Amino acid sequence: MKISKRVSKIAPSVTLEISAKAKALKKEGKDVVAFTAGKPDFNTPEYIIKEAVSALYDGKTKYTPTAGIPELKKAIVEKLKTDNGLLYGVENIVVSSGAKSSLYHAFCAILDEGDEVIIPAPYWITYVEQVALAGGKSIIVKTDKKSGYKLNIDDFERAITPKTRCVLINSPCNPTGVVYSKDELLEIAKVAEKHNIEIISDEVYEKLVFDGEKHVSIASLTPYAKEHTIVINGVSKTYSMTGWRIGYMACPTEVAKAVSAMQGHTTSNACSFAQYASAKAISSASDDLSKMVAEFDKRRKLLYERLNEIDGFKTVYPKGAFYVFVDVSAHFGKSFKGEKILGSVSFAERLLSFGVAVIPGLAFGDDNSVRLAYTVSCQDIQKGVDKIKAFIQSLE
Repeated sequence: MKISKRVSKIAPSVTLEISAKAKALKKEGKDVVAFTAGKPDFNTPEYIIKEAVSALYDGKTKYTPTAGIPELKKAIVEKLKTDNGLLYGVENIVVSSGAKSSLYHAFCAILDEGDEVIIPAPYWITYVEQVALAGGKSIIVKTDKKSGYKLNIDDFERAITPKTRCVLINSPCNPTGVVYSKDELLEIAKVAEKHNIEIISDEVYEKLVFDGEKHVSIASLTPYAKEHTIVINGVSKTYSMTGWRIGYMACPTEVAKAVSAMQGHTTSNACSFAQYASAKAISSASDDLSKMVAEFDKRRKLLYERLNEIDGFKTVYPKGAFYVFVDVSAHFGKSFKGEKILGSVSFAERLLSFGVAVIPGLAFGDDNSVRLAYTVSCQDIQKGVDKIKAFIQSLE
């Protein structure tokens, strides 16, 4: 059967490929430390699980309104007001089957064929593929360690053309862990306003920030930004609910209506009982999040310190999310068992034979680096870095 040109051009997820290889090795009895998973390794808090069970027993298992149940939309409105200083009505909220779904529907709602989306690199793997699926074109603006992997304003402005439709901002960032400051976001908002372009702000890691950093939503900074930003968020990372598949967007009314209509013909509503559980998660006070953040902070410091013991490794200290992005290019050109390491993919493949799985930076638009997720225990971090050290020492 012939596959459409648009879909056939989509690259498989490198994250899933490497993770699958690591799992296969584990099944064979190999000792593998997988720094690959972009998901908290904690169970969903009990009070959220209980709410889902209650919803199931209460028969809340039917279709819901396409854009989300009123209880969840109201909880999101209140959360955005309290946490982000953003005033929305329930008509501005659309609940989807995960933040990934929210992103894709957002691109589809605002992009016409050939419209350009400016994306700072390194970027999350899925952005570029979703833009392509929606008929758009990704314009990649490189960042580097010197800038702290943040979008340079001059580079941003130079990338704007008559076809530019929007800029995508991800803070805290996957894969770098970078957190944009209020002033940095304000500069981006001003350039967007100057050129009359839209903003998509992926804020799914907003609660995972460290060292006194404060997450700021770009939509809160200017009237233009509020009216021209689609805020993407969800419960996956904050409440360790990755498998529950609940994401949402906050956006202008016309976008919300368009996305709701689209969802009516694609996914319909998000999972019914997961919506009730998510409303409970967002609206309830709990110390589960602070405990999780504290544990991630401990792991972050340990992994960063251990990686910097390795000759040739270069990192930017992550201030959010749960990733460390490491420049390993100093070891390119070296050989492992007669095979040269030519980039991040071959580096990751050779490293896997030493029992460590990492994600090649090529997938994020930076072939000099690899991403490690500290969603594993401190014990595994120690063991994993020891294995990486041994691997580097074996190179010729």
